Amino acid sequence: MKNAIELKSVSKRFPGFEIKNMTFSLPSGCILGLIGKNGAGKSTTIHLIMNMLRKDQGCIKVLGKNNEEHFEQVKEDIGVVLDEPGFPEFITIDKVNKIMRNIYRNWEEDRYYELVKQLELPRGKKQFKDYSKGMKMKLAIAVALSHQAKLLILDEPTSGLDPVVRDQLLDIFYEFTRKEGHSILISSHIVGDLERLCDYIAYIDDGRLKIFEEKDQLLQQYGLLKCSIEELQELDECAIKGIRKYTYGVEALVDKRRIPQGYQTDIVTLEEILVFLAKGQKGVRI
Repeated sequence: MKNAIELKSVSKRFPGFEIKNMTFSLPSGCILGLIGKNGAGKSTTIHLIMNMLRKDQGCIKVLGKNNEEHFEQVKEDIGVVLDEPGFPEFITIDKVNKIMRNIYRNWEEDRYYELVKQLELPRGKKQFKDYSKGMKMKLAIAVALSHQAKLLILDEPTSGLDPVVRDQLLDIFYEFTRKEGHSILISSHIVGDLERLCDYIAYIDDGRLKIFEEKDQLLQQYGLLKCSIEELQELDECAIKGIRKYTYGVEALVDKRRIPQGYQTDIVTLEEILVFLAKGQKGVRI
């Protein structure tokens, strides 16, 4: 199997919003990060992949299976962490274990309790309703990693966690993909986490896929150009992806392939690319 996830021309219409012609794939063994503004369509895309929403058109395959026709066949091989973990309010750590070992045929009790200890989750009588948001997310992650999943689908998994725990989880996610055929789809507002972790980046804006690229290629392709307004206006408009205006000039995100040799650009971070792309090209032609 070459791809863990495939979307081809996927569309879904809502009143006032639409996922339109979404096409991308997650190669097996890799990590793909979804980035975009709030309301861009990241969570909707994940829900479509998980068959929690029915697409209007297109094709979605997960672990080689059509997700509407054969999703039950691969569901056990997918570990899922959504932005709002949905455990019963009165459940405890030990009760989660008892339930999950009756749900997943490959449930690994030892691995679960290893993660419970590693993530400092409370044993005993403390109930899910009394957990902080970060603790709820850590429990969902422990469950997702304890039934021999081949694919992790993670929607804002590090939200609400402090930097030390986030760093710990990123190491766990990276270690997961070191096993052959293990893949991760992850969305996050913490773009620095995605820059550290991901092999591929998909940038979604207003329900459209604007960029799908290898992360290293993306960081190599774009640069920050500091120049005067007049110098900027001499460039091919297609090379300019966004600008910041200052009193004495501009700073522009540029596609280095489309600017003449001799222009010096600074290294750009993934977060800077996102910010500039979100602002767009308004005001480029002054």
